[in-house]
Amino acid sequence: MSGTPIQSMNAGLPLAGGIPSVPIEEPVIVFAIALATFLVAPLLIERAGLPGIVGIVLVGAVLGPNGTGVLAETDAIVLLGNVGLVYLLFTVGLELDLRGFLAAPENAALFGLTSFFLPFTVGSAAGIYVLGLDPWASFLLAAVFSSHTLLAYPVVNRLDVTKNRAVTAVFGGILFTDTLALVVLAIVLGQADGELTLMLFGQVFASIAILFAGVWFVLPPIARWFFRNTSQESYFEFLLVGAAIFGAASFAEVLGLSDILGAFVAGIALNRLISRGGPLMNRIEFVGNALFVPFFLLYVGMLVDPGVIFDGPRTLLVAAVIIGVMIVTKVGAAGIVSAIQGYDRNEFGVIAGLSVGQAAAALAITLVGFDAGLFGADVLNAVVVMMLVAAVLSPWLTERYGTRLALEDDVEPGDSGTVDPRVLLPLSTDADRQRHLLELAFVLKDERPESPVHLLTVVQPDGSGTDDDAVAEAEAGLEAASEVADAAEVPARTETRVNHSIASGVVRASTETRAELIVMGWDAQQSLSNRVFGSIIDQVLRRTTVPVLVSRLGHPINTTERIFVVAPPGIDHHEGFYEAVHVVKRLAERLGAELHVYVVEGNEKQYERLFGMVEPELEARFESARGWAELESTLRRETDENDLVVPISPRQGSVGWDPMLAQLPRTLAELPPQSFIVVTPRQGEPGYAARFLTIE
Repeated sequence: MSGTPIQSMNAGLPLAGGIPSVPIEEPVIVFAIALATFLVAPLLIERAGLPGIVGIVLVGAVLGPNGTGVLAETDAIVLLGNVGLVYLLFTVGLELDLRGFLAAPENAALFGLTSFFLPFTVGSAAGIYVLGLDPWASFLLAAVFSSHTLLAYPVVNRLDVTKNRAVTAVFGGILFTDTLALVVLAIVLGQADGELTLMLFGQVFASIAILFAGVWFVLPPIARWFFRNTSQESYFEFLLVGAAIFGAASFAEVLGLSDILGAFVAGIALNRLISRGGPLMNRIEFVGNALFVPFFLLYVGMLVDPGVIFDGPRTLLVAAVIIGVMIVTKVGAAGIVSAIQGYDRNEFGVIAGLSVGQAAAALAITLVGFDAGLFGADVLNAVVVMMLVAAVLSPWLTERYGTRLALEDDVEPGDSGTVDPRVLLPLSTDADRQRHLLELAFVLKDERPESPVHLLTVVQPDGSGTDDDAVAEAEAGLEAASEVADAAEVPARTETRVNHSIASGVVRASTETRAELIVMGWDAQQSLSNRVFGSIIDQVLRRTTVPVLVSRLGHPINTTERIFVVAPPGIDHHEGFYEAVHVVKRLAERLGAELHVYVVEGNEKQYERLFGMVEPELEARFESARGWAELESTLRRETDENDLVVPISPRQGSVGWDPMLAQLPRTLAELPPQSFIVVTPRQGEPGYAARFLTIE
C-alpha cells in the first residue's frame, strides 16, 4: 500500500518546524498571508487617499512571482482567483436594478455598444497602422480592452449607488461588451484555424441564446420552489445560490462561452428572489467582500509583472498605445453616452471609472491570442502593464466621483429619510409565521438601516406564580428572532411586556418605542363575527393611529412575483393614503415585483396620477372593478401562489371605509395566493403624508 489517506495528504509538506522556503506553497501559510493582506492592505492604502481594493492588487504584485516571489502562482491561487471573478460577476447581476434595466434596456444597450465599438474601432486602427499588427491580431487586441471588468464594483456597492441610473446602464452594458468580445474571440480563432464560416457565427449566437434561455427559465423556478418548501437554516439557501452560480458558469463553459457570462446571467435570474436587506443577501455580500473578491484582486496583482517595463522600447510603445487608446476611448464613450442621456458630471465620472477596469478576463483573451501565435511577448507584457494602470485608475476614479454622487443622492429633493421607519413587530410562537414576519419587516427597512426593528412579545399573567418562566421563555424566543436580524445586519431591540391585555401591551409598546409602523400576523381566525380580524388586532387598530400592516403570508415574501393592490371607494381622500401608497410601492420596489392596482368603483386614471405623485418612482398597471363581486372574480382568475394581495383598508368609520372591507380578509384567505397584507393607513395626522410626495 502507498500509505494512509492522512499520509498521502501530508506528502510534500514539511513535517518539522522551520521557516518555509520561498516561494511559499504551503496552503495554510498562503491562506494566512492572503487574509492578512485583505485586512491590512486596504487600511494602509486608504491613508494615501486611494481606494482600499488597490492595496490588495499592489500587495499581490509585490508578493507575486514577478515581484519578490514570496507567493507562487499555485493551482489554489488560480482557482480562488477565478472563483472570485465568477462570484464578482454574479453579484453584479444580483445588484443590477432589474426594474430600471427592463424599463429602459436601451440605456444599457446604448452604453454597452458605444463602450465596445468606439474602443474596438480606434483600437483596431491603432493596432494596424501604429503597431503594425496583422488585422486579425489587431481585432483581437482591440476586443481585449473594448470589454471591461468591474474592478471597482466593491466601491459603488460600499457607496450604495448601485441603483443609480448611470451605474445600472454600466452593469447592463456588460452584457453587450463582454458578449461581443467573446464573439470577436471566437471569430478570430476560427479564422486562425481556417474555420471562419457562417456555421461558426450561428454556433456562437446559438450558444448565447441557449445560455440565457436555460438559466433564465430553469433557475428561478427551482430557487422559488426551494425557498417556499425549505425551513432549514439559511446556509442551505446560500448553498443553493452557490450551486446556481457555478452551475451556470459551468453551463456557459460547456457551450463554449465565458464562465463569467454564465455567472452574470445567474445573478440576473435570481435578482428578484433574493430580497435586499435579508439574511441571505447579507451572507452573499459578506462572503464575497471578505473572501472571494479579495482573492480575485490578489490574483490580478500576482499576474502583474513590473519588470516588463524594462523589456525594451517595443513593450513601452505597445503599452503606451494600448493604455492611451483604452483610456481615451472608454472615457470618450462615457462622455458620449452621458451627453445623450443627460447624466451629470459625477455620473459621467463613475461610469468612466467603472468602464476602464481591466483584469484577468483581458489577460485570458490575450493569452489565447498569444498561444494561437497572433500576439508576441511584447503585446502580452503590454497588456499586463495596462492591467496595472487600470487596477489603480478605475477604483480611484470611481471612488472620487462615486462619493460625490452618493452625497447628491443623500440630499435629493423629496428624500426626507422616511424610507427607514421604526417598526414594531409583535411576534407569536409559530416559527414559520415568525420567520415570514421578520422577512417582511426587513424588506420594509432601508438597505442600510439605522433605526431598529422592535421585536415584541406580550406575556399574559396567569396568576399561578409562573410568570417568570413565561417571561424567560418569551425572552428566549425574542433572542432567537434577534439573531436572525443580526444575520441580516438589521438592528433589533427586544421588548417584553407583561399585561393582562395583549392589545394593551402592543399599544403601549408602540407609544414607548415611537413606532412609525406596526407589523402584525393574522392566522385567519376571528373571535367574533362582527370584527374584521379578531379582538386583539381590532383593538390595536382602534387604539393606535400609526399605520398597521396585518399580514397572512403563505409563501416567503422574497418569492413574490406580483403585488395586487386593492383601492376601495374613496380611499384617495383618506389623510394617510399617500403614506400607504408609499409603503406599497416601496414593498414592490424592494421585492422587484410587478405592481397591479385594482380601483373599486373609481377612476383608474385618477389613481394612476395619484400613485405617480408618491415616492419611489415605479411603473404600475391600473384597472377598475365595477364592484366587490367583480374584484373577487378578477383576483380568483388572475392570482397564483406567488402573488401578494394588498388592500388599503382604513379604520372602521373613517374616510374610505366600506362595509365589504370587513369580509375581505376572510375572502383573501381562501384565494389561491393565501398571502395578503392589509395596510391600514395613518389616522389623525393630515400633514404627515406630504413627505412622501414628489417635489416637482
